[in-house]
Amino acid sequence: MKKIIISIFLLLLIPLKAGAEDIIKKGETLNLQRCIEISLLRQPNILAAASTVDANRSRVGQAQANYYPQINLSAGYSRISPMAGTASGISTGTSSGNYNQYSSSASLSQNIYDFGRTAAQVKIQNLNLDSSRSDLENVSELTIFNVKQAYYGILAAQRNVIVAADSVKQFQQHLEQAKGFFDAGTKPKFDVTKAEVDLGNAKLNLITAENSLKIARVVMNNAMGVPDAPEYEIEDNLDFLKFEIAFDNALETAYANRPDLKSLIFKREATESSIKLATRQYYPSLSGSASYNWAGEDFPLDHGWSAGATLSFPLFSGFLTKYQVQEAQANLKIIRANEEALRQSVLLEIQQAFLNLQQAEEKINTAGLNVKQAEENLEIASGRYGAGVGSPIEVTDAEVSMINAKTSYNQALYDYKIAQASLEKATGVR
Repeated sequence: MKKIIISIFLLLLIPLKAGAEDIIKKGETLNLQRCIEISLLRQPNILAAASTVDANRSRVGQAQANYYPQINLSAGYSRISPMAGTASGISTGTSSGNYNQYSSSASLSQNIYDFGRTAAQVKIQNLNLDSSRSDLENVSELTIFNVKQAYYGILAAQRNVIVAADSVKQFQQHLEQAKGFFDAGTKPKFDVTKAEVDLGNAKLNLITAENSLKIARVVMNNAMGVPDAPEYEIEDNLDFLKFEIAFDNALETAYANRPDLKSLIFKREATESSIKLATRQYYPSLSGSASYNWAGEDFPLDHGWSAGATLSFPLFSGFLTKYQVQEAQANLKIIRANEEALRQSVLLEIQQAFLNLQQAEEKINTAGLNVKQAEENLEIASGRYGAGVGSPIEVTDAEVSMINAKTSYNQALYDYKIAQASLEKATGVR
């Protein structure tokens, strides 16, 4: 939470519309942590959530205002022209002279005791402030997850481009080999045309892979909040590193740390306080007041003062307080139901993340073995063709199998990283 607050402070120092070059230098190599820091500085959603915190902090001050005296100064001037004199209700046609009327006053009022209404209102606004802080943290965690997802998406796309480029090279070599055999008269024209088709398909796959990488970079720029970012590189950390955590510990940590759950808990407590606030509308309130007044037609003005206390007791308000209490009680039931629904959702998220993590780990092991076998198969097929005993279809099948195996392996690595990021987000711990 401290890191988020520091990032928000820095955000206030950096204009939202400042050039992306001010944060990312062209050609810079970014690691995951650096990308996260940039997103916390630049994402508009975080700025909006931070401003909501500021608004709720101001509401706390508004609620506390009733603790302090209210002081008012006023001054007035009137020019009075009396109506003509009357006799028995009939105008006489004569009028007295016009005159000026000056007045001013200073007044002070102070809430003395309101049976805890002000204290309850302050507590409610403080709980709403805590809730908005948790909402800010939740927005930040979601932003971090989006950055991780985009970051690993770029790494997977980059590796797929390498696979596609290697495939083009392999098919180019196969085409040259087929042409050599054809020129020597040892292989038919079919081998050459088959190799040319395979090379064309490989080039199409490379174009698709490169476009996927460009899209992944666009998604990454959006996740960081810098859509106009200059060209940069990212550090490759897609390699498998086992993530260890027990299910029970993850669930316990989630219930203790999830910011969205904390936000609902604060809202529930605020709603409970709202019920108390509503019931206190049945009770009287005691306030004191004092004023000093000046008034007259000419200066110096006559002056005087007054002071007193007022006890106000609500006798009947058209059942307003009754229905306010009922509304607050109904809102509490809604909040409690939402809290329980979120707890069940947290459990579901963790279960899914654990299952996805286990599946991805198994896929990595299997996909890694498939890559080794596909490479061996391609080597054998290429050797057979080079020796003049294999067919071009055999080479093509082996090459396609290797491409699929490497692509599946890259996907498995990506799936594992995303499952780990999902589990970290589900537990509320980075």
